[in-house]
Amino acid sequence: MGYHVSDANSYLVVTGGGIQDVKIVKKAWVWPWQRHSRISISPFDFEITLQAMTVEKLQFSLPAVFTIGPDDHIDALGKYAKILTGKTATSSAKREAAATGRGHVQDIVKGIIEGETRVIVSGMTMEEIFKERQVFKTKVIENVQSELNQFGLRIYNANVKELQDTAGSEYFKFLSRKAHEGASNQAKVDVANAMMLGNIGEAEKRGRTRQEVSKIDAQTAVLETQRKSEKAKADAELATTQVKLDMGINLANIEANRNAEAKDAQLQREVELERAQTELERRRATDLVHAKIERESAQQQADARFYAQSKDADGLLYKQQQDAEAGYLATVKGADALVYKQKQEAEANLYRATKEAEAAFIAAKKEAEGITEKAKAYGHMASVLGGPQGLLQYLLLKSNTYEKLAKANAQAINGLQPKISVWNTGDQSTNGGGGGDAMASIRNVLQGLPPLLSTVHEQTGMEPPSWLAKMSPGGEQGPSQAMVKGTEVGGKVNGVEGNM
Repeated sequence: MGYHVSDANSYLVVTGGGIQDVKIVKKAWVWPWQRHSRISISPFDFEITLQAMTVEKLQFSLPAVFTIGPDDHIDALGKYAKILTGKTATSSAKREAAATGRGHVQDIVKGIIEGETRVIVSGMTMEEIFKERQVFKTKVIENVQSELNQFGLRIYNANVKELQDTAGSEYFKFLSRKAHEGASNQAKVDVANAMMLGNIGEAEKRGRTRQEVSKIDAQTAVLETQRKSEKAKADAELATTQVKLDMGINLANIEANRNAEAKDAQLQREVELERAQTELERRRATDLVHAKIERESAQQQADARFYAQSKDADGLLYKQQQDAEAGYLATVKGADALVYKQKQEAEANLYRATKEAEAAFIAAKKEAEGITEKAKAYGHMASVLGGPQGLLQYLLLKSNTYEKLAKANAQAINGLQPKISVWNTGDQSTNGGGGGDAMASIRNVLQGLPPLLSTVHEQTGMEPPSWLAKMSPGGEQGPSQAMVKGTEVGGKVNGVEGNM
């Protein structure tokens, strides 16, 4: 038991009673039933020389330096403490050494870096690795970091050095020699071009001298021939050297391809062996777990049967007691329920009657308010439409009253087939020569009676009194005809008197 405090670059890992999993703290009380250890979060440099192969089956060596350490977060430190610390510890001193030594951590990191780097390199060409060095470095860091997250580790820095040839491979050596030879050959070509320019200038000068002295012309011709021979010889040597260099590069490529294929076959065989061994161990573990589960299941079934039989006996006794108590309680509760039901029904009837009265009052009140508001609206409309008559016309038009009246009148006279008679009683100006006729008003009244009486008789069947007129049956002369004739004779009504 004691109070422990960690250094600035480390944490305390406490386990034991009262702690669910692990506890990562800077300081804590550690009780006798608990254990503690320290983990350092200081990063460390990890150098690795990786043997990889590109997509063209070119094998090379990739030296790199990684700066790796635990991530300074509680979740990451918990993973680091549970997975990577105290692997071979048997005492407190050994546990602290294992937590800070990081020997097995380096083995794990090395395996992750080698695996992820080989995966990336296997999908790239040698030219892509050279030209996109930063992209290659970024891919390696991202893939390795994604795998290290499960161990609570973090990459603080990564430095990929220059690529190198592996044992038995001289790819980069030949590549460097090719660049060197190319530069040398170009220098030779530049020297030859300079010599050619000098020779041409010299030939021009000598040509001018040859025009004057024939002897100098002969020497100039010999010199030109010698220069051409030397140039041809130099060109032949250059072509021979180039052919030899190309042949050496091709042989190196063929040898590298064969070595790569052999190495790939060997790695495939090792992977298959490891996979078969892993599958064997997995099946053994599965069979052991199944046997243990079956044994525990049989034990639990036996315990369950004993427990069920005991509970059945207890349940039977408890059921009999509960049945007796339930009978008594049912009788008491039945009486209480009947009284409570009657009381609730009475209260419900009273509440319903009250609410119905309130609803009727509110409905009447709302109806009155609606009529009042409608009357106000009609008043405003009357003032806009020019008075009550304008409002009445608007309401009749809005409700189609005129149209309804027209339809009703049309339906009322539909099928009556009225008989229309046109009577002509003659020209009033014939009597008296257009002068003042004292009997004209009386004559006009008497002339209107025959058509009126005839129309009433035809439509209703009613006859006028005998003292006023007599309707002639058939085609005989009626009172109307007599009156017409009477108007034709000197303005007298003798025809009417004779027929009456």
